[in-house]
Amino acid sequence: MKVAIVGASGAVGQEFLKLLAQRNFPVDELALFGSARSAGRTYPFKGEEIAVRELRHNDDFKGVDVAFTSAGGSTSKEFAETITRHGAVMIDNSSAFRMDSDVPLVVPEVNAADSQNRPRNIIANPNCSTIIMVVALKAIENLSHIRRVHVATYQSASGAGAAAIAELETQLRQTLGGETPDVEKFKYPLAFNLIPQIDVFADNGYTKEELKMHNETRKIMHSNVEVIATCVRVPVLRAHSEAVWLETEEPLSVEEVRTALSSAPGVTLADDPKCSKYPMPLFVANEDDVYAGRIRKDLANPNGVSLWLVGDQIRKGAALNAVQIAEYLMQNA
Repeated sequence: MKVAIVGASGAVGQEFLKLLAQRNFPVDELALFGSARSAGRTYPFKGEEIAVRELRHNDDFKGVDVAFTSAGGSTSKEFAETITRHGAVMIDNSSAFRMDSDVPLVVPEVNAADSQNRPRNIIANPNCSTIIMVVALKAIENLSHIRRVHVATYQSASGAGAAAIAELETQLRQTLGGETPDVEKFKYPLAFNLIPQIDVFADNGYTKEELKMHNETRKIMHSNVEVIATCVRVPVLRAHSEAVWLETEEPLSVEEVRTALSSAPGVTLADDPKCSKYPMPLFVANEDDVYAGRIRKDLANPNGVSLWLVGDQIRKGAALNAVQIAEYLMQNA
């Protein structure tokens, strides 16, 4: 199998390299692509040093079976035809195609079969916060239809890329040293701060990130669920957290929800309040699963349940989800 990674030098591109090796993905030949700035860099993979090629409109993708793309929406749109022209399946990590009716939007634990219907040979990887949430929601949806979700996200610097992680680290040192922190990746300093804006605002007062969670959840789950989100950037290096309140058609007990989540694929239950056991980004970073805890009944609504989710944004929220899609395609070819 010939595999390509587009955006190999970025945080998600580097995670692809790790995961393909760790999961023994059957790679016979690996091609790395990036910008002109990244071209020529080499990265180790299974004992070899592989050089990054500049992404161009040519026949470099001839013979490629799967192309993992994580170089931004504009690059994905520009190069989609070039990448898929010779039959490669493009699994795209940007927002470029997520809501296109002829492109499946896939989280394997939720709607893996959707990946089989791909008229343009493109499969979209959902937004990181959406992925983390729907993996858990699926287990509860199996018990009773979810009517409504309110979610507040606590999103780490990793969601804005490797440069944002580095900027937060620099800002922490600068602030503790009494310096004015440098700000480039975010609108305000992130160190010792919370920024209640991720992406740009729409006319209705929601950010694009918040609207993604509404629209993408409905598409992935084939559901009329209403999702109301508030997305916040927090000074955490890696792994996103989410406070989720949901309303189901039928009332569910805490034990029913715990049992469903404990056996759900891709979910680890960490919920023991008496022992202060609950998910935290410091300990979930670099883990594959979405961790769920703080499960409790809504005090004001008999059909309401609250829970706390944490997932690694770079891993399950991006690269791992894409690799799992490719694994599903191989197993169901």
